[in-house]
Amino acid sequence: MGPLSIFNNFPEWANLLTGFIIGIGFGFALEQAGFSSSRKLAGMFYGYDATVLKVFFTAAITALVGAQFLSYFGLLDLSLVYVNPYYINASIIGGVIMGAGFIMGGFCPGTGLCALSIGKIDAFLFLAGGLTGAFLFAETYPLLLPLATSGYKGPIKINEWMGVSAGVFSLLLIVAAVVMFWLAEKAEKKFAREI
Repeated sequence: MGPLSIFNNFPEWANLLTGFIIGIGFGFALEQAGFSSSRKLAGMFYGYDATVLKVFFTAAITALVGAQFLSYFGLLDLSLVYVNPYYINASIIGGVIMGAGFIMGGFCPGTGLCALSIGKIDAFLFLAGGLTGAFLFAETYPLLLPLATSGYKGPIKINEWMGVSAGVFSLLLIVAAVVMFWLAEKAEKKFAREI
């Protein structure tokens, strides 16, 4: 399965099946956590519900620390893990567009699909808007190419960009998460509202 060293001869169909099962499990976990509700997701931006921040920070730290332990024990070859190329301008502009869509629609693409799977109409409209945007981007890509490819930095990891080891970065991220959890708790008390 992917870069796990113990599965060197894992057949492609098994890789795809494993990904499908993990995806179903991820969607189920999102729905059970309440992420199919646009109110819960929008609550993060208004300060009264920080569940999204807590869950995704916890997931990021768990994945990061887990990958490092698997690598340390020789079960995961981190050199085989794909790292997306980094384009500064495209990342900033794309982040602003996605953030604005998240605030206005109350979903990100994953939570939108989760909400759609249980029949929410607003999720259907949200995803239709996202697909329309993707279509327009694809059709105008030749015009946007200079902007989309400017500021190329290559497939760089955050710890490499910061000039620290993966272990130090993990520690910094855990400290940042603890601080963010503390701030989130304060915000939830300050902006509490009845739902």
